[in-house]
Amino acid sequence: MKNLRAAWRAWRAIVHVLRGLWIIRREFGRMREAQKRLLVRVWSRQMLAILGVSLQVRGQVHEGGPLLVVANHISWLDIIVMNACQPARFVSKADAGHWPVLGALIRGAGTLFIERERRRDAMRVVHLMAERLVDRDIVAVFPEGTTGDGRSVLPFHANLLQAAIATGSPVLPVALGYRDPVTGGISDAPLFLGETTLITSIWNTLCSDGVLAVVHHGEPEHALERDRRAWARDLQAGVQRLAEAI
Repeated sequence: MKNLRAAWRAWRAIVHVLRGLWIIRREFGRMREAQKRLLVRVWSRQMLAILGVSLQVRGQVHEGGPLLVVANHISWLDIIVMNACQPARFVSKADAGHWPVLGALIRGAGTLFIERERRRDAMRVVHLMAERLVDRDIVAVFPEGTTGDGRSVLPFHANLLQAAIATGSPVLPVALGYRDPVTGGISDAPLFLGETTLITSIWNTLCSDGVLAVVHHGEPEHALERDRRAWARDLQAGVQRLAEAI
């Protein structure tokens, strides 16, 4: 029965992704930013429902920018979960743009891609992020640079924080967590870690009896004379505290 349910969810998810691609290609160009944000939020919430994922939001959601959101990274599901709560322009590793089906959707949504293996590419992305922040956009990054197990927050890379420092923009720490909706324990179904492939992680999520995604917002903060490395350490500690409270 689990396999049948998973297959049904998978079919519905594929149809929903294709619908999202059609909207991006046909309608996004004619929409204002506020309309795009609303559409992304609605689409993301519908996708979570299809996947059997419920959403719990803690703390204040900030609708307008300029704002740089920093969050821990657990799964391929993170972007959908965060967009269901607070649509943003994400910075993602270049590999995500080549994911089957999902990659086309991520590219179409205006994601900024970074080649993490190339140190110089970080500066290019910082400039793009700064441009978006000057335009009062919301930009979101995963400063760990890789996915974790949801139990601890890895050290934050500091480079991308330069965009917030250069533009004087606030940074919002956010913690993500996935829980079993019945027991309240950590759910490993959405994990995308180590040798786990994207397809395996998606299938594990589809086969689950349900996942509760929790998005825990902190308070926006400014650099206040901190350099980016000191700020990165403080933000990591802040996200860790938020994660422990989930």
